[in-house]
Amino acid sequence: MVAAGGVRAQAVGAAPTAAEIDWRPRSELPPEVAEQLPVFCEGGYLPGTVQSSEAGVPRVGSDGSVPLEASALSARYELDTELFLKGDVRLRQGPFEASGTEARYDQQSGQLRLQGPLVSRGEGFLLTGRDALYSTTSGQLDLNTATFLLHGPELRGEASSLARVGENQVVISDGMITTCGPGQNDWAIVASDIELDQAEGFGSARHVRLEVLDAPVFYWPYITFPIDDRRKTGFLYPQFGSSSAGSGAYLALPYYLNLAPHYDATLTPQYIHGRGLFTEVEGRYLSQYGESVLQLGYIDNDSTYRDENPGEDGQRWALDFTTRARLGNGWTGYGDYSVISDEDYLSDLNRSLEIDQATHLQRRGGVRYYSPNQYFEAYLSGYQTIRDRIADVNKPYAQLPEVIYGGTVEAGLLEANLESQYTWFYRDNDDLTGLDQANGQRIRAVPELAVPMRSLWGFSRPSVSVDYTRYELDDYTLGNGSFDRTVPVFEWDNGLYFDRRSSLFDIPYNQTLEPRLYYAWADADEDQNHIPDFDSGLRSFRFDQLFERNRFSGGDRIGDTNQLTVALTSRFNDLLTGAERARLSVGQVRYFDDRKVSLFGEGGSDRSRSPFAGELVLNPIDNLEIRSSGLWDHDTRKTEEGRSQLIFHSEDYRYLATLGHTYSRPDDLEQTDIGTVFPVTDKISAIGRWVWDSELDRTVGTLAGLEYNNCCWSFQVVHQNYLTDDEELDTRLLFRIELKGLGGSGGASDNIADAIYGYDERERRRFGTSRR
Repeated sequence: MVAAGGVRAQAVGAAPTAAEIDWRPRSELPPEVAEQLPVFCEGGYLPGTVQSSEAGVPRVGSDGSVPLEASALSARYELDTELFLKGDVRLRQGPFEASGTEARYDQQSGQLRLQGPLVSRGEGFLLTGRDALYSTTSGQLDLNTATFLLHGPELRGEASSLARVGENQVVISDGMITTCGPGQNDWAIVASDIELDQAEGFGSARHVRLEVLDAPVFYWPYITFPIDDRRKTGFLYPQFGSSSAGSGAYLALPYYLNLAPHYDATLTPQYIHGRGLFTEVEGRYLSQYGESVLQLGYIDNDSTYRDENPGEDGQRWALDFTTRARLGNGWTGYGDYSVISDEDYLSDLNRSLEIDQATHLQRRGGVRYYSPNQYFEAYLSGYQTIRDRIADVNKPYAQLPEVIYGGTVEAGLLEANLESQYTWFYRDNDDLTGLDQANGQRIRAVPELAVPMRSLWGFSRPSVSVDYTRYELDDYTLGNGSFDRTVPVFEWDNGLYFDRRSSLFDIPYNQTLEPRLYYAWADADEDQNHIPDFDSGLRSFRFDQLFERNRFSGGDRIGDTNQLTVALTSRFNDLLTGAERARLSVGQVRYFDDRKVSLFGEGGSDRSRSPFAGELVLNPIDNLEIRSSGLWDHDTRKTEEGRSQLIFHSEDYRYLATLGHTYSRPDDLEQTDIGTVFPVTDKISAIGRWVWDSELDRTVGTLAGLEYNNCCWSFQVVHQNYLTDDEELDTRLLFRIELKGLGGSGGASDNIADAIYGYDERERRRFGTSRR
């Protein structure tokens, strides 16, 4: 059956191609289909349907198989020999359908010759040609001067001859394929022989050239390529780019190995100008429990590194391994291990290893258990320090092991809780002295008894607990290495809920008023500086810290306190959608006693009041979020810290905008961060980010680029500056080319996603709802 679009094309002259028959401009597509098209697409395919033949014409058997149904304006039948049809011929056998001007059916051989211009439609494909030979027994269709369209991958093409040898397999001679729309041959693969296997999800071709705007740009003797989302062993698209950070220009040729349904690998040899041949390998393994990923990088003779570091042999390598396992019944397991050969590896070479720590690489593995009333975790943890200039005293301790248990038991009005931890800390301290030389074991347990009371109008939770710590230390020079610490604690947390309903701009909303009082008392020993600092630090003061009784993280310092927090939160909830449109919180701590416990001089204070801590979150519309938090000191009348961020995106994520500001008076830090992606036209978008440091009075990071999209291919080019450890701006130029339906090369997208919030969602929407 010929679709309506084909009838219109035939009326003006030349017979339409398969793609032209099912192609519709955006204005002619059903609304639900047009809405799924990206804005840069001018139209899409609307597949026709396979229909039954007209009644009144004899049905011809096909050797006892599925019968062949035929119709025409006129027919001549020779008994047991031949059927001749002429004028608007329509044929159907099962899912196969064809139309033409004349047809001859040989009953003895089961061969049917069809004169065109002809159109053949089946499940997921459309073919046209000058003439064809069809076997009613095998289902093979051979066409001359053919065009074709595969609806699933939206793959179209043409050929001097084409054979449909099965329901899902097409063999093309002297052919061309592309995913561009009709009449838009921006790129195409031209080959002497092409095989498309929809059942397996891939194609193969011999003597292949890639043409861009009808000009050949690359040649392969043989290639395989995907035509859907299934994995297939073969070369991926080349990757290329450049950087002034020491890695220079590079060209990579990844090769993907689909080894089995549950494991695969990617081998990426690459040549880096000035360094040589560098190879990265990634292996993935999926089991019934979870996924494991192993990544390796290796270069045998890095000439640039050898010249910069006399005495080094130029051999450099890295390894990163992660595993996650769901063991069942609330148990999970995990492992992370990273190691590199030298401290400059990440800045010089790394492009694929998922290592994002610039100072210490963590190695950690263990098991977890979680249920509504208890949790358990046991793990081993260590680090590789990758900066030689970091002093031994500042290197972190390994936990060999750490075991954590917590549980809750309810008994009437009472609630009993336990938090406990056992850790064996170890670090190579042979070159250290005094307290820094100590290693050893720490046991900590915090049993608590509480009376939780909760109602619709508020809550109250008084509790008493004991924070107990026991140490068994080696190489402890201040006396006996076995000692303990006991701190009694009392806490009382209270809150009320008030609400009222009103409307704003004809939108009903609910406003809450939530006052909160939190009192904490802890009688800790004033001098705890005889205890080593294994894992402790002074917490940054934020709004959430208003409701914490210990100002120290880790377990080596328990802060003394006698404090009362007064805080107020108000929320505005949209009653039509349920969304929280605004939240404002502010609070302050009143200290009744000086805080004397310190971490080697940090954390003690005689202030009677904390700075005001506040948070503001605004969501006036679904696509706009404004966040701001800060500290204001009423004694100095100055802002101590401030963080603000505005995030906007259009509903389709074509427009992205971020604006951020960070300020810290104690750290002498003030930075402004602006990022955006906005369309210049329907097909061209500009990308940019700029980070300015007011204290340094200089730019510390930029990103600028362009992105081009049409329904056939896309291109990104990005110029990025970033600040290195030596406070110099390094530069890199990144590219990405995407041939729609056949993948892409380059790494610009990942860097843009890291720099601009929402860009990864933009990419997912562009390629996730359809092939485009």
